[in-house]
This record gives sequence, C-alpha cells and structure tokens, in this order.
Amino acid sequence: MTAASSPTPGLRIRKAAVLGAGVMGAQIAAHLTNAGVETVLFDLPAKDGPKSGIALKAIANLAKLSPAPLADKALAASIIPANYDDDLDHLKDVDLVIEAIAERMDWKLDLYKKIAGHLSKTAIIASNTSGLSINTLAEALPEEMRHRFCGVHFFNPPRYMHLVELIPTRLTDKNVLDGLEAFLVTTVGKGVVIAKDTPNFIGNRIGVFSMLSAMYHTDQFKLGFDTVDALTGPALGRPKSATYRTADVVGLDTMAHVIKTMADTLPDDPWHQYFKAPVWLQGLIDKGALGQKTGGGFYKKVGKDIVVLDVAKQDFRPAEQKPSDEVAAILGIKDPAEKFGKLRASTDPQAQFLWASFRDLFHYSAYHLADIADTARDVDFAIRWGYGWKLGPFETWQAAGWQQIAEWINDDIKAGKAMSNAPLPAWVTDGRKGVHGKDGSYSASANADKPRSQHPVYRRQLFPDPILGEKFDTGTTVWENDGVRLWRLGDDGIGIISFKTKMNTVNDHVLDGVQHAIKLAEEKLKAVVIWQTGEPFSAGADLKGALGLLKEGRFDDFEKMVTNFQATSMAIKHSLVPVVSAVRGMAFGGGCEFQMHSARTVAALESYIGLVEAGVGLLPAGGGLHELAIRAAKANPADPFEELKKVFETVAMAKVSASAFEAKNLGLLRDGDVVVFNAYELLYVAKQVANALAESGYRPPLPANAIPVAGDVGTATFKASLANLQAGYFASPHDIDIATRIADTLCGGVIERGSTVDEEWLLALERKHFVELAKTEKTQARIAHTMTTGKPLRN
Repeated sequence: MTAASSPTPGLRIRKAAVLGAGVMGAQIAAHLTNAGVETVLFDLPAKDGPKSGIALKAIANLAKLSPAPLADKALAASIIPANYDDDLDHLKDVDLVIEAIAERMDWKLDLYKKIAGHLSKTAIIASNTSGLSINTLAEALPEEMRHRFCGVHFFNPPRYMHLVELIPTRLTDKNVLDGLEAFLVTTVGKGVVIAKDTPNFIGNRIGVFSMLSAMYHTDQFKLGFDTVDALTGPALGRPKSATYRTADVVGLDTMAHVIKTMADTLPDDPWHQYFKAPVWLQGLIDKGALGQKTGGGFYKKVGKDIVVLDVAKQDFRPAEQKPSDEVAAILGIKDPAEKFGKLRASTDPQAQFLWASFRDLFHYSAYHLADIADTARDVDFAIRWGYGWKLGPFETWQAAGWQQIAEWINDDIKAGKAMSNAPLPAWVTDGRKGVHGKDGSYSASANADKPRSQHPVYRRQLFPDPILGEKFDTGTTVWENDGVRLWRLGDDGIGIISFKTKMNTVNDHVLDGVQHAIKLAEEKLKAVVIWQTGEPFSAGADLKGALGLLKEGRFDDFEKMVTNFQATSMAIKHSLVPVVSAVRGMAFGGGCEFQMHSARTVAALESYIGLVEAGVGLLPAGGGLHELAIRAAKANPADPFEELKKVFETVAMAKVSASAFEAKNLGLLRDGDVVVFNAYELLYVAKQVANALAESGYRPPLPANAIPVAGDVGTATFKASLANLQAGYFASPHDIDIATRIADTLCGGVIERGSTVDEEWLLALERKHFVELAKTEKTQARIAHTMTTGKPLRN
C-alpha cells in the first residue's frame, strides 16, 4: 500500500507524460513511477532500431545509475517509452505534462506548439527549465491553455533532492498551482518553494553565485581546490562534495552553461562581471575534462588514489584536503558569532577565504531578496533542500549576529574589499535582529514578516522542517524514563513513544521504557506510534553496553538483556492497543525487529532497513528470526522452507534495503505496510493508520502454538549452499558459523521437517545462538572494530 493520493480535492493525477528522456527527464519519470503515477517518457524518434529507441535506452539506463532513481528496479517496466512521431495520442488522457528537454528556448517553444492540440482541456503543462523565463515559454501555448502552465523545477537527482521550485506565470490559475503543490508535497514527497520568474529562480541564483564567489576567492587567496573543498564541505554543514567535487558531479560544461545563462540574462546585476567561467574552468572544458562523466575534471582517479589539479604546476597532485590548524580550531567553535568574529580577524588565507565567501553570499542574497523570492524563508529552504546545506544563507547570518555581520559587510564594501560596491538594502540595517522571527519570515518586496503557507497540505506536517528559531508544540508528556518519552499531541487518544538515546539506540532504559509505556497505553490510550523526532528510527542495540558486559564476563546479565529485548518485541506484538512504527532513515537490528513486531509499519520511502547483526558477528535475537519463521509458516504451512529461502540470504548477508519498497522485497516490511513519500508527513499518516486500526476493533495476534518448521533438513540445505561460499573464499569460517546458526534458528532447530513448535521454542533458539556467538573472541573483535571504525571486520 502506498500513500500516493493527493490530499487536496480537485487535482487527481493518474497519468503523466515527461517530454525529454535526458538525464533529468528520465529520472523525473522514474520518480513519478516510484510514486505510483503511470508515466509516459517521450523523446525524438530514433534514426535506427525501434522508433522509441531513445526513450527505451534511457529507461534501461536507469538501472545503472547511482544513487538509484528507481526505488525498486522492477518499476522500470512500468514506464512507457514513446516518441513524438507515433505516440502523441498518449497525451489525450494525461493529467500532467512535464517538459524536460535541453535549455533552448526555441526548441521548447517548437515542442509546445507540437503537443498543444493533443492535450485534454484540464491537463497541466509544466517546464522543468532551470532558469528560462516561464512567462516567455507560456506565450507558445494557445491562450486557453496558459492558465494551466507553470514552471516545476526538480533538482538533481530528483528522487533524493527535496526541493522543487514551483514558478507561476502572470496567468497561472491559483487552483492549478495549489493542486500541483499538494501533489508535489504528498504524492511526490517534495519540499515546494514558490519562486518568482527571474533567471535561475531561487536555488540556482543563490547556489551558483555561492560557487562563483568561492571560485573567485580561490584565486584571490591562492588556495588549492582540495583545500577549498575541505573548507566548504561538512565543516560548514554542507555536503561532502563541497564546491569543486560538486562541479565535477554536475559536469563542468553544465556549470559553465548555467554561468553563461546568468551572464546573458542578468546584464544589470551589480555582480555581472563575475558571471564568467574562471580561466582554469574553461581550460578543463576545452580539454574535454568535464568532470565525473568523462573520468576527470578538478579531480580524477589514478589507480586507487584521488588526485587534484594544481593550477600553478599545470598538473595533478595527490589530494590532501584539510584545513589549517588555526582554521580547524575556529570551525570547531560552537558559537556562530564568535566563529565569524575569529574568521574575519584572522590573517590565515583560509580564514580570509571563508569570511570573504560568506560576506559576498550574504551581500548578494540580501540585495536580490526582493526580486527573486517572496520571503527569506524561501531562499533558505531553496538552498537547504536544493543544495543540501544544514542552514541557508539568511539563517547563517542571523545565527552569527545580524547587525554585527551587516556592519562588517558595510565596512568591506566601503573599503573596496567586497565583490560589488552595491549598497546593502536599507532594511538590512534598520535595527532588526534577523529575518526569521515569531511572526514569520521577512518579505523585502512587501516590507513585512509573512507566516508559513496556509495551504491545507501542510496540515499533514505535524513537525515540518523548522527554520532558524522556529519551535513547534512538543505535546504533553504522559510518562518518561531515561530511555523513552511517552507523549501525546492533541487529544486523539494516540500516544507517541520517542527514544532519548544517541542515534536512538536500544539500551536497558529503552527496553524497560517501551514495555512500561505500552502497559500505560493499554490503560489510558487507544493506540501508540513509535516515532523519533529526527533520523534515524533506530541504529539498533547499544553495542557499547553489550560489549562491556561481555568483556567483564557477565554472561548472565548479557543473557538477561537479550531476554528483555525479546520481551519488548513481544510487548509490541501482543499489545492490546495497536502499536504502529513510523520509520525513516536507518532501522537496523533491534530497530528493524521492533517495526517487524508492530501491528503496522508506516515507512518513509527513504528508509534503510536491515537485520545487520551478522555484520558484527551476531544474529538477530530481538525476536526477528522468530518472526520471520512465523511469517514463513503462515505463508506456506506445507513447506515453510520455500519462504525461508527468500529471507535467509537477507539476514545472513546483513542486507540493508535501499528504499522502503526494497524492504518489502527483502521480507523486512509486509505488503500491508504503508509507504509515505514525504518524511515530514510520516507522523500524521502513522497516527491516521493507528487510529483506523483502533477504530476497527483491533486485537493483537493470538500466540502461535503450532508453527510448522523446516527442521534439520532445511538447515542442512542452507549449509550446503554455504559450503560453496566457503570453498570460493567468499566467507570466513566465522561467517559460516554465524550463517549456520541463523539457518538453525529459522528452521526450528534439530528436529524433523514438518514438526510444529511454539513461539518460546524459537525465541529460546535465538537466545542460545546469540549468547554462544557473543562469547567467541572473533565476535567480540567484530563488535569492537565496528564501534571504533564504523565498518565491519571480516575475520
């Protein structure tokens, strides 16, 4: 089941068409298909082979891309390949058309003329242009269609980047815009920002300027490309790809094209003189070194090493990538005001580079706010969601002390140090403390603070992505201990259990807390949702605590902990009120087991779920294997082994799903579990599901007392397949021992095939094997290695 219908009546999108099967078009088609929308992918007719060969090739290529555009590779078969000669008939029953062809105004206008006569009277037409004028594009459409046209700009890669910019024309119907916003937010799972029809809109206007500013200052302060990346990546709360790696990933030719668009379309911009590709960028392009797609740009791989271009030497050298000691210390300062003060005062070229880059970004963003966006919030969200920054430019400035930074920018403008001598707008220095406050975010065009959108779709986001300083109602605590909080939001009778541990790991406080919270819920509430205020859902058991017990030889206490883990899973499964798990991000080990035992799981599309214990030399013992054995017996009582074959490899190889759909394929989610595309709607949907279960007279499953198992014959069959792995050196003897114990537990132990057992029998098998493995030196070494390096050890 997928939560894929739009919550706002008036816009139902059953079928869509994407025009253009290039990188973006094919991936937009893939993500619409992920979302359960029947999608036709169009391109030009092929000169050789099948007429729709270009679209067919693009669909086949989706399986090769990383990160994967499809949440389940099998979905590729649902995308319909088409060409403009033979298949325009498909358009007559399409509800939404997204044009995603090359950034050529003349080509786009020709295409609109070609398709206009084939569309229904209600179809919405949108362009995925990254910067061309939406109003100019609208003029190619017949007059009666212009109110149904707008820009809808996805960021690359479309499945993963949260941002979609929605750009209305002067004539776009408000109902069309509202309907499309609801569809994009809920069905497609996006963060929508309404942008004005200005070149490059908001995300790329500010984001590309930020890159241009970094490139300009790279030159000014004579820094290496790898040094700049060390400074402008995670150290600033930005992606690892930072500046120059991002350019390599995007493609240096694409980067240069976007810069040229800015130069051509923004002749009056006070920063216009900088809208050109730096000499070294143009030099790489002329050589055909366009970045990742050609095997090298600013960086390239030589053997196992990454080398970086050194402009002075006109050659490549090993990439070092680290800030100076002084700058590393400044970046480690928690207080943003102190951090910026030290950056500005330092004589270290790296610190000067950072101050100058921020100064010019803040200057540019403030100067253009009135023209490009309705509010400062739209700018910050566009950069956070489209470029992956933790804070947008205005949030960063406000956090660092608005007036002090403004004063410094003004001083630098007067001293001729800033990239432009354009004055800061008057509102910047009117005594304000920032642009985000209790009344909303500042709109420079309206000279007023504006609250968040009142669009009904946002009622589904009980905890939306907060802007700086924004606080939401955190509900009423029913009960809490050191591990969990049981609380309520509103008076719907639904409790929420949230963990308090780092990475939401599971320790004794969490185990005792979940059990007690469920007892209270049975007395006072009608349903419970397990939901965390951030990611992950749970990284699994607290390995540090477990290893401590093992090192001290406290095996009785260790076994008690395992027994308590199982008791918690059973409390979830047999609770008299429905327990719904709301999963996003990682749900590993015990976290995966808790959701397996819930009455229902509601999972965000980007959920990475796995029983990963084999990776640390253990097996799942929070009831996970027992639950898989029960499910196999229910699905095929005559021969549970057939079902177990599907999940044995998943557990023995510690496989983790790359999406919620894949978790269903791996047997870690059930067919009836719900997939939600927008993670900010997860709690809302989980509460709805919990309420529906409660209202429909929910009863927990009865204890299973006669579970047919595959027995020793099943275990022997699994062991035979493992022998091949060991013979080919794909698995160590310890890997084989772990996998054999997993097989033994899933198959019910050393008993005859077809025998029946009860749940306690399976749980006891889990405990026995878990404790025996934990006592081994090799497993303890694996746990310790994972804790210190974050990586598995093969021993």
